[in-house]
Formats: sequence, C-alpha cells, structure tokens
Amino acid sequence: MPITETHDLHKRRLGRNVGVALSLVAFAAIVFGLTVAKIRQGASMEAYDHAPRVSITPPVETGR
Repeated sequence: MPITETHDLHKRRLGRNVGVALSLVAFAAIVFGLTVAKIRQGASMEAYDHAPRVSITPPVETGR
C-alpha cells in the first residue's frame, strides 16, 4: 500500500537530512583539504615518529 500524499513532516525531514548531508560533505572537504596542504609541505614537516628530532637535539662535541 503506497503512500500517495506527502505530509509536511516528510518535507521537514528531507530538509533536515539534506542539511546534515551537506554538513558532512563540507567537513570531509575541509579534512581532505588540510591533508593535501600538509602533504604538499612535505620536507618542512617533522612528524612525531618516536625518533629524536635533529632540529632540537644539541650538537655533539668530539673530544679532540
């Protein structure tokens, strides 16, 4: 038995669903854009990988 009439509730729910879908797409686009921007910097990025960072370790003096 199909529903032949569209109730006002269906219209509001559709609008809400479209709003949530657009919000999720916008969030995914922001995350994707930030990821691409970080990857393009590449060489200047020092990730935390449980290894000492050369830029913050003090220079080693040899005893000559």
